[in-house]
Amino acid sequence: MTQTVSKRTWSDTGRPFPYVLMYHSVAVYQHDPYLVTVDPRRFDQQLRWLRSNDLRGVSMRELMQARRAGDARGLVGLTFDDGYADFARNVVPALRRHGCSATVFVIAGRIGGDNEWDPAGPRKRLMTAEEVQEVAGAGVEVGSHGLLHQYLSYVDEDELFAEVVGSRELLREITGQDVAGFCYPYGDVDRRVVHAVEAAGYDYACAIWRSEASGVHALPRTYIGDRDGALRLRAKHLRHRLTTNR
Repeated sequence: MTQTVSKRTWSDTGRPFPYVLMYHSVAVYQHDPYLVTVDPRRFDQQLRWLRSNDLRGVSMRELMQARRAGDARGLVGLTFDDGYADFARNVVPALRRHGCSATVFVIAGRIGGDNEWDPAGPRKRLMTAEEVQEVAGAGVEVGSHGLLHQYLSYVDEDELFAEVVGSRELLREITGQDVAGFCYPYGDVDRRVVHAVEAAGYDYACAIWRSEASGVHALPRTYIGDRDGALRLRAKHLRHRLTTNR
């Protein structure tokens, strides 16, 4: 899907887009053709870099609330797509060590399964319902990543309803909590999909790139990978500040 870069600011406030980091898996690995895995030692270094630069990683729920209150200085959104089992095992303890929090976007219809949508990569187990409950109980925000990890701009209205509304209902049942955020699989988003997410009552949604659909329900994010050490993290943060203050 072709993405058109937009310089628009956060549409409902006129303020720049928040700084949101996009992760997937945090685990020791040997083969990672999709570049979705960060080694736990590298992840620990990345969190340490944030804190040493007076930044704190938080959930999207906390970030959005702070922005509405005008008190988001130094806060960075930490998001994790797909709901891999290594989130519970490796990410949650690291967040605790560094005084951070995060949002994990779970694929509601694939809980307890694996990443079969990545055929060329190693199989990665997804969290079970019990593990999703565990991380929610630990204070992590659980958001929806749809029902089956599909390109949503290509599905019909019934499938879109199931992906957006059905996934939210399933996650509410599992966590016993509200599900305020949505994340578009593959970053695939158009105005029809955004309108469906907004109509479903989500407070916000995360995309990947900036596009004509960008706004509270299609927030752009910054990809973070295993190659991102201190210099690259600083460059990405500076790039965000420059591009959002044009």
